[in-house]
Amino acid sequence: MTQPTGQQASAQQFKSTRSGRLVVPGWMNLVPGKPDAVEVQLDVVPEDLGRDQASLLIEYWATPDDLTLQSVLPIRAFSASQEGWCALVPAAGRVLVRAIDPQPTPPVLASHWINVDPATVPGTTVHVRVAFPAAPSPVQNLLHPRS
Repeated sequence: MTQPTGQQASAQQFKSTRSGRLVVPGWMNLVPGKPDAVEVQLDVVPEDLGRDQASLLIEYWATPDDLTLQSVLPIRAFSASQEGWCALVPAAGRVLVRAIDPQPTPPVLASHWINVDPATVPGTTVHVRVAFPAAPSPVQNLLHPRS
Protein backbone atom coordinates (compact mmCIF):
# COMPACT_ATOMS: atom_id res chain seq x y z
CA MET A 1 0.00 0.00 0.00
CA THR A 2 3.01 2.29 0.54
CA GLN A 3 6.56 2.60 -0.62
CA PRO A 4 9.43 4.92 0.36
CA THR A 5 10.00 7.74 -2.11
CA GLY A 6 13.29 7.74 -4.04
CA GLN A 7 15.21 10.70 -2.62
CA GLN A 8 13.45 10.66 0.70
CA ALA A 9 13.82 6.97 1.54
CA SER A 10 16.41 7.76 4.21
CA ALA A 11 13.89 10.05 5.92
CA GLN A 12 11.24 7.32 5.53
CA GLN A 13 8.79 9.45 3.58
CA PHE A 14 6.23 7.08 2.10
CA LYS A 15 3.87 7.37 -0.87
CA SER A 16 0.57 5.61 -1.35
CA THR A 17 0.88 3.03 -4.11
CA ARG A 18 -2.79 3.66 -5.00
CA SER A 19 -2.75 7.42 -5.40
CA GLY A 20 0.91 8.43 -5.48
CA ARG A 21 0.25 10.90 -2.66
CA LEU A 22 2.71 11.40 0.17
CA VAL A 23 1.61 9.76 3.42
CA VAL A 24 1.59 12.10 6.42
CA PRO A 25 4.50 10.82 8.55
CA GLY A 26 3.31 8.15 10.96
CA TRP A 27 -0.09 7.70 9.32
CA MET A 28 0.01 4.03 8.41
CA ASN A 29 -0.27 0.82 10.42
CA LEU A 30 -1.89 2.76 13.27
CA VAL A 31 -3.48 -0.17 15.12
CA PRO A 32 -1.58 -3.46 15.53
CA GLY A 33 -3.48 -6.30 13.88
CA LYS A 34 -5.73 -3.98 11.84
CA PRO A 35 -4.45 -3.35 8.32
CA ASP A 36 -4.73 -0.01 6.57
CA ALA A 37 -7.99 -0.08 4.65
CA VAL A 38 -8.97 3.54 3.98
CA GLU A 39 -6.95 6.26 2.26
CA VAL A 40 -7.99 9.70 3.52
CA GLN A 41 -6.94 12.19 0.84
CA LEU A 42 -6.48 15.75 2.03
CA ASP A 43 -7.45 18.26 -0.66
CA VAL A 44 -6.78 21.92 0.19
CA VAL A 45 -8.62 24.31 -2.12
CA PRO A 46 -6.25 26.37 -4.31
CA GLU A 47 -7.44 29.67 -2.76
CA ASP A 48 -6.02 28.60 0.62
CA LEU A 49 -2.62 27.31 -0.50
CA GLY A 50 -1.02 30.74 0.00
CA ARG A 51 -1.86 31.00 3.71
CA ASP A 52 1.34 31.66 5.69
CA GLN A 53 0.41 30.39 9.15
CA ALA A 54 -2.27 27.80 8.37
CA SER A 55 -2.02 24.12 9.20
CA LEU A 56 -4.08 20.96 9.46
CA LEU A 57 -4.45 19.18 12.78
CA ILE A 58 -5.22 15.53 12.01
CA GLU A 59 -6.38 13.10 14.70
CA TYR A 60 -7.20 9.40 14.61
CA TRP A 61 -9.37 7.93 17.37
CA ALA A 62 -9.35 4.10 17.36
CA THR A 63 -12.10 4.22 20.01
CA PRO A 64 -14.03 7.17 21.48
CA ASP A 65 -11.63 7.09 24.46
CA ASP A 66 -8.37 6.45 22.56
CA LEU A 67 -6.63 9.27 20.72
CA THR A 68 -4.23 7.04 18.79
CA LEU A 69 -2.36 9.64 16.74
CA GLN A 70 -2.32 13.39 16.29
CA SER A 71 -0.26 15.27 13.67
CA VAL A 72 0.14 18.83 12.41
CA LEU A 73 0.69 19.37 8.69
CA PRO A 74 1.45 22.93 7.56
CA ILE A 75 -0.51 24.17 4.55
CA ARG A 76 2.78 25.13 2.89
CA ALA A 77 3.50 21.35 2.63
CA PHE A 78 0.68 21.20 0.06
CA SER A 79 2.12 23.92 -2.16
CA ALA A 80 5.60 22.33 -1.86
CA SER A 81 4.33 18.89 -2.93
CA GLN A 82 3.28 17.95 -6.44
CA GLU A 83 1.72 14.69 -5.24
CA GLY A 84 -0.59 15.85 -2.45
CA TRP A 85 -0.99 14.25 0.98
CA CYS A 86 -3.00 11.41 2.50
CA ALA A 87 -3.38 9.35 5.68
CA LEU A 88 -3.97 5.60 5.84
CA VAL A 89 -6.28 4.27 8.54
CA PRO A 90 -7.88 0.94 9.49
CA ALA A 91 -11.55 0.22 8.83
CA ALA A 92 -12.64 1.43 12.26
CA GLY A 93 -12.50 4.56 14.37
CA ARG A 94 -12.79 8.26 13.62
CA VAL A 95 -10.61 10.76 11.81
CA LEU A 96 -10.80 14.45 12.68
CA VAL A 97 -9.26 17.04 10.36
CA ARG A 98 -9.12 20.62 11.61
CA ALA A 99 -7.96 23.48 9.41
CA ILE A 100 -6.49 26.22 11.59
CA ASP A 101 -5.17 29.66 10.64
CA PRO A 102 -4.23 31.81 13.67
CA GLN A 103 -3.10 34.76 11.55
CA PRO A 104 -6.35 36.64 10.86
CA THR A 105 -8.39 38.27 13.57
CA PRO A 106 -10.42 36.41 14.57
CA PRO A 107 -8.56 33.15 13.81
CA VAL A 108 -10.32 30.71 11.47
CA LEU A 109 -11.14 27.08 12.09
CA ALA A 110 -12.90 24.44 10.00
CA SER A 111 -13.45 20.86 11.18
CA HIS A 112 -14.26 17.59 9.39
CA TRP A 113 -15.17 14.33 11.18
CA ILE A 114 -14.99 11.02 9.38
CA ASN A 115 -16.56 7.98 11.03
CA VAL A 116 -14.94 4.86 9.59
CA ASP A 117 -17.36 1.92 9.55
CA PRO A 118 -15.76 -1.45 10.40
CA ALA A 119 -17.53 -2.87 7.31
CA THR A 120 -15.65 -0.46 5.02
CA VAL A 121 -14.19 -2.28 2.02
CA PRO A 122 -10.37 -2.25 2.05
CA GLY A 123 -9.09 0.10 -0.63
CA THR A 124 -11.76 2.73 0.00
CA THR A 125 -10.70 6.32 -0.67
CA VAL A 126 -12.18 9.30 1.17
CA HIS A 127 -11.59 12.88 0.05
CA VAL A 128 -11.53 15.66 2.63
CA ARG A 129 -11.91 19.02 0.91
CA VAL A 130 -10.29 21.62 3.13
CA ALA A 131 -11.56 25.15 2.64
CA PHE A 132 -11.05 27.78 5.31
CA PRO A 133 -14.10 29.87 6.09
CA ALA A 134 -13.86 33.44 4.85
CA ALA A 135 -12.80 35.86 7.55
CA PRO A 136 -15.57 38.31 8.36
CA SER A 137 -15.09 41.77 6.90
CA PRO A 138 -14.99 44.78 9.24
CA VAL A 139 -18.49 45.67 8.00
CA GLN A 140 -19.81 42.22 8.96
CA ASN A 141 -18.31 42.63 12.44
CA LEU A 142 -20.26 45.89 12.85
CA LEU A 143 -23.52 44.20 11.89
CA HIS A 144 -23.36 41.64 14.70
CA PRO A 145 -24.50 42.86 18.11
CA ARG A 146 -21.94 42.45 20.86
CA SER A 147 -23.03 40.78 24.07
